[in-house]
Amino acid sequence: MADLDGIIANKDKDYGIGVPVANQNFFLKGSDNLDWGMKNRLSRIFNPETGRAVMLAFDHGYIMGPTSGLERLDLSIVPLIPYADSIMCTRGALRAVVPAAMDKGICLRYSAGSTMLTELNNECTIDINDAIRMNVSTMAVMVSIGGTYEAKTIENLVRTADMGYKYGIPSMGVTAVGTQMARDARYFALAARVCAENGANIVKTYYTEDDFAKVINACPVPIVIAGGKKLEEKAALELCYKAINEGAAGVDMGRNVFQSANPVAMIQAVNAVVHKNFTPDQGFEMFNDLSK
Repeated sequence: MADLDGIIANKDKDYGIGVPVANQNFFLKGSDNLDWGMKNRLSRIFNPETGRAVMLAFDHGYIMGPTSGLERLDLSIVPLIPYADSIMCTRGALRAVVPAAMDKGICLRYSAGSTMLTELNNECTIDINDAIRMNVSTMAVMVSIGGTYEAKTIENLVRTADMGYKYGIPSMGVTAVGTQMARDARYFALAARVCAENGANIVKTYYTEDDFAKVINACPVPIVIAGGKKLEEKAALELCYKAINEGAAGVDMGRNVFQSANPVAMIQAVNAVVHKNFTPDQGFEMFNDLSK
C-alpha cells in the first residue's frame, strides 16, 4: 500500500485546469485509429522523428536459397543491423542468427511457399503464436496481384490482418510483380491500394520513374519501396532519394546493401539520404569517404 504520508493535500495538487489536453495525432498516415500496441510497433519500424524507415531486407533465402552476399548471415548481415531502423527476415534467420539483444523493429516474413524452382507466390502463412513469441513489429505477406495465385495471396493478407488486429501486430502487404500486368504506376497503384483496402498497415512496392506520386497518394497507408535488383551505389542512392522525395515513407534495401562493395558504408549512406535529406551526390560522397 502507498505511504499515506506521501499524499499531497488537495489544495497543492496540480490538475492543469485551463490547459487543454494535447491532440496526439500519430505520425504515420492512416494510423490514427489503430490501437496503442500497433502504433508502438509501427514506431519500431519507422523513426518517429522523421516518419521514415530504413529497413534491411535479408529474407531472400526463403525462395532463393543462399543468395550472393547472404551465404553467411552472421558475417554479412549482423554488422549492418545497427545502421538500420528495422530488419526484414524469416523466422529461421531471426532465431538462428540475429542477436536477441538487438533493439530494432522486426518485420517478419510471414508467408512462405513455392521457391524460384517452381511458380512463385503459391504461399501459406505461419502461426500467429510464433510471431507473438518472437515479439515482431509487423508481419509481411506476399500479395500477387494479376498472378495465378492472386486470390490465395489476398486471402493470406486478409487472414494476417485479422490476426494482427486481434493481437496488436501490424501487417505489411508486399506486392509481387504480376506477369500479366505492366510494371508501371497504374499497376503498382492498383496493387498497393488492394493491399491497404484489405487491411495492410504498410505496403511494400516498387518505385516507378513515372507517376510514382500517384502510387503514394492513392494508397491510404505508408509505402516503403523495395530495393529490387542490384544497382551501382550512386544509382541506388538516387532511387532512395527520388522515392522519398515523392512521398515514400521508407526503403527496404537488400541486395543494394549487402551486395555493395562496402555494405557498412552503403547502409549508412542510405540512412543519410532517408533521414538527413542527403542528396545522391552527398550520399555517394559519404559512401566513398567511409570506404577509404
